[in-house]
Amino acid sequence: MEEPRKDLLMQVDGMTCDGCVASVTKAIRRLDPAAAVEVDLEHGRVHVTTCAQSIEVARVLDAAGYEARAMTG
Repeated sequence: MEEPRKDLLMQVDGMTCDGCVASVTKAIRRLDPAAAVEVDLEHGRVHVTTCAQSIEVARVLDAAGYEARAMTG
């Protein structure tokens, strides 16, 4: 049985450009290929709809070179 999808809001520090948006999206989709990812570059936030836990998302973003923490979830 598939885990339910949930909405997560992450604060992600270190994103400065469209390349960062692509890197963040790619990192999250490696964790969950079906994740919906919306990046708010101006405010440093990432909204993710995923079955992954927020700690897992934060971990993959940290590994990609960004400082991430959950605002929800």
